[in-house]
Amino acid sequence: MNPGLYFAIGKNARDLLYKDYAQQKQPFQLGYHSLDWSLDLSCQIEEILPRLNSVFRVVIPDSGKAEVQYLRDYLGFSASVGLRANPATATATGLDPIANISGVIGTSLISLGADLGFNITTRTLQDLSAGLSFSTTFLIASMTWSDNFDTVKASFYHALNAPTRTALAAELKHRFSMDSTSTLTIGAQHALFPCTMIKARLNTDGKVSALLRHQVLNKFHVSIAGETDFKDSINTPRIGLSLALNP
Repeated sequence: MNPGLYFAIGKNARDLLYKDYAQQKQPFQLGYHSLDWSLDLSCQIEEILPRLNSVFRVVIPDSGKAEVQYLRDYLGFSASVGLRANPATATATGLDPIANISGVIGTSLISLGADLGFNITTRTLQDLSAGLSFSTTFLIASMTWSDNFDTVKASFYHALNAPTRTALAAELKHRFSMDSTSTLTIGAQHALFPCTMIKARLNTDGKVSALLRHQVLNKFHVSIAGETDFKDSINTPRIGLSLALNP
């Protein structure tokens, strides 16, 4: 009956549509004209106290945080303190100290949550978000408001075949401050073999992406992703390579 944590709202659709794709920063991201990289390390310690977990995460060079999570029936709560890259208000280190508090109430079927981010240096509200989730065996739907309620996202995730992990997802994103800009993204995934997953997505901005993810060894994965933008006059494809070691 636990509703989970705020980050879990919309996570299934978000992972299918965005996780491991080339537009995100990868441990090794390859392009025709540049080489970019990032390193993502995380560690979770479960049950340091009854129902209390701790998470430590570092994304070099962008961010790092320490978080505590509390889960019980009808309630999920987390609090974190960390550093996040923010060029607009960056300190000498290029990172701002951010404190986050989030909470979720409800059940595994339906839940409602909110997240508050506070910039410790400037003593200003960094972000205020809220979300609603409805989850069943076959369909997971969610709606979130973020960027101080300037951005709204509605998403769904539908599992078609559990053994092959075949699923569909869609997300409609609308920003009120950018001339009522809306973007629809749809995607699908399918496991060709038990250790090989393919994903593809497209959106109304003209971007088409594909991903191949292969488990080389136990808990060690390699992903190759590509993206092209048909509305870009130059239209230079992007290719990304990522390596992941899961606990």
